[in-house]
Amino acid sequence: MLATTSILTDRPAADRTLARVFFACVALVTAYRLVALGRLDLDPYVDEAYYRGWAQALDWGYYSKPPLIAALLALSESLFGDTLFALKAPSLILYPATALLIHRLGCTLFDARVGLWAGLAFLTLPAVSALGLFASTDAPLLFCWALGLLLLWHALEQGRLGQWLGVGLIAGLGLMSKYTMIAFVGTTFLALLAHPAGRRQILRPAPWAGLLLTAAIFAPNLWWNWRHGFPTFQHTAEITRVGARGWHPEELGEFLAAQWLSFGPLLGLGLLLPMLKPQRLWAEPRLRFLLIFVLPLFAVVCAQALTGRANGNWAAPVFVAASVLVAADAAPGGRRRLLLAAIALNVALGLGLYHWQDILAAAGKPLSGRSDPYKRARGWSEMVQAVAPRLEAQRAIAPDTILMGDDRELLAQLIYGLRPARYARWQADPHIVDHYGLTAPLTAADTGPVLFVSIRRDAAALAEVTQRFDSAEHLGDIDVALYPDFHRRASIWLLKGFKGY
Repeated sequence: MLATTSILTDRPAADRTLARVFFACVALVTAYRLVALGRLDLDPYVDEAYYRGWAQALDWGYYSKPPLIAALLALSESLFGDTLFALKAPSLILYPATALLIHRLGCTLFDARVGLWAGLAFLTLPAVSALGLFASTDAPLLFCWALGLLLLWHALEQGRLGQWLGVGLIAGLGLMSKYTMIAFVGTTFLALLAHPAGRRQILRPAPWAGLLLTAAIFAPNLWWNWRHGFPTFQHTAEITRVGARGWHPEELGEFLAAQWLSFGPLLGLGLLLPMLKPQRLWAEPRLRFLLIFVLPLFAVVCAQALTGRANGNWAAPVFVAASVLVAADAAPGGRRRLLLAAIALNVALGLGLYHWQDILAAAGKPLSGRSDPYKRARGWSEMVQAVAPRLEAQRAIAPDTILMGDDRELLAQLIYGLRPARYARWQADPHIVDHYGLTAPLTAADTGPVLFVSIRRDAAALAEVTQRFDSAEHLGDIDVALYPDFHRRASIWLLKGFKGY
């Protein structure tokens, strides 16, 4: 009797201890990422500068993404000021918050030990270590996916209207972050069919009320797309090569390699081993629930990679359920050492990513364009500083001067660094490829002088632009030599009298 009482009283205490350990790990990892971010001394990544511009003109949609990332950055800037940290804050907060949700999901489905390992697995994923330093739509997507899974399990078990409305709310917010969330909506119906209590709910109004709420939240983005000719859908079709299907086994191989590295080499093995006995996973309702949120999306993106192309992060939501699945499979069995080794290896990979420059220096090797994983976030401040005096001098003469670029990446960085009163994109091609071409193309109504910053190196390509003006004066060239094998180059032109495309 004493022993039984001891077990009952000690287990909650042990669970609280495990929770405290996990919370401490989350705080430690987040603090370390902040320190690493300061040491890396990066400029804004291209998408961060791009999204920051969206945040200055909030709308229900943008060329390539739904609006949630812009709203988050606007909120962050209102809290933290017009700083680089404000760009990073949503990801720096949301990835640890997602780990907390995954910890809660593991505790809810299984126990505190599984919750601890699942949360740690996600928190230390190489993909999270890399993406956690940069603003991206994946951060709110994965947060919504994890919260949606937690709410969905309760809805499947209890079937309350409020629970299904919660699932619908989060699914709608996820769709307003990234269209990948549509996979969550579809997989939810698979989960309903696979869950004994869920099958009884299909004909009840609660799940459908949740779906209607999802549609209502997503409707403004559909309205925005309709008003603008569905640019986001066209962009999605283009990057997935909907109109140019083929057979690309090399794309599938690259995608699978990216998933293996993103999840972690040993953690990937820990996920693969239980997959060798799928009948055991399918027989257990909790494992089946997780499996349903791993295999279908992964299979769809693999098919996409095989027949078109797929970026490495397109299947990132799989990592949410997969983290819990690996922990649940390893915790009661003999693979806890593999799980511990997998997390330790992922920690080492994350540290290696944050200290790559130090590692190369210790080995006596300098950074180069080939070896610097952060090169796309370097050299922009120097580019901006080179353009700034030209723009200031021209604006002193003609305040209505327009800053124009012909490349999304360059224009985003110039707008972020210079904050011009007026800017435009050269959009001679009727096919629009970015948000600047959609919202700020140079038009016949733009009669003021144009300070044109171009990445074009070929004289004939430059002439395609300059000959469309009454006068074109070459003001100079910019060459930011980051490394001997990696330069940022641009030319600056003063153009007057736009004659049209």
